[in-house]
Amino acid sequence: MFNNDNKILACIDGSKYSQSVCDYAAWISQRTGAPLQLLHNLEHPVGASTADLSGAIGLGSRDTLLQELTEVEEQRNRLMMEQGKLMLAAAKERIGQGGTEASTKQRHGSLTESLIEMEDDIRVLVLGIRGEEHEQDTTHLGAHLEATIRALHRPILVVNTEFRVPEKVMLAYDGSDASSKALDMLAQSPLFKGIPVHLVTVGEDPADSNTLQHKATEVLQAAGHNVTAVTLDGKPSETLVSYQAEHDIDLTLMGAFSHTRLRELVLGSLTAKVLLKSNKPLLLLR
Repeated sequence: MFNNDNKILACIDGSKYSQSVCDYAAWISQRTGAPLQLLHNLEHPVGASTADLSGAIGLGSRDTLLQELTEVEEQRNRLMMEQGKLMLAAAKERIGQGGTEASTKQRHGSLTESLIEMEDDIRVLVLGIRGEEHEQDTTHLGAHLEATIRALHRPILVVNTEFRVPEKVMLAYDGSDASSKALDMLAQSPLFKGIPVHLVTVGEDPADSNTLQHKATEVLQAAGHNVTAVTLDGKPSETLVSYQAEHDIDLTLMGAFSHTRLRELVLGSLTAKVLLKSNKPLLLLR
């Protein structure tokens, strides 16, 4: 359950997606009234490299060399901290120009571990599909993205394009627990109030699909949504992305990694495939 203190948390770095992350996070904050916080995470804690350096130098090396290397590494960490603070300041200013206030936070260590520690305070997490080190690698997901999605039980908006105010959303619905959470969020959250919904089911038995869609449509219509419900055949990842493009869907909601690891090894992950193929943001729920 969320309370009034749960935050929209936006993860920023030096990647090309950071501005869009800020814009989508601000939009969510404005629509929901939830406070917004900007997070910059440094992977390597300050001063953590001294032991590594001493081991690499070896026996018999001069103490002054170790001291110099340690000082260089500490200076590097200080510069990285300052760079992060500048990023946070710039992001806060950008959001402020749109009329949204934001707090800032800088942490050290594993991003996934940082987010796990902060999970109880998160309402929605917003982050780019790749960080600055891998933003040109379009064939793989970001290094921390899958681990973060698997670890957190919070809605996660994965940003992969420039910001556009969502005017149509799609729910990839199969009746699973995760997609049912997405359905509940669509129906209950002020984030999507008044936005038309495309309810899409792919690859299910027609009779099962009709039953699923009938119940889901009733829920969404009762919440005031204009619903377009369709059942499609084909490979789910390709079909969903094609439908998204054909109907100019601005944002897609779907369950994340609902299959077991063993099944994903055999069949591949629908979540990962859609993330790689889609050029519109995905809101993932587990």
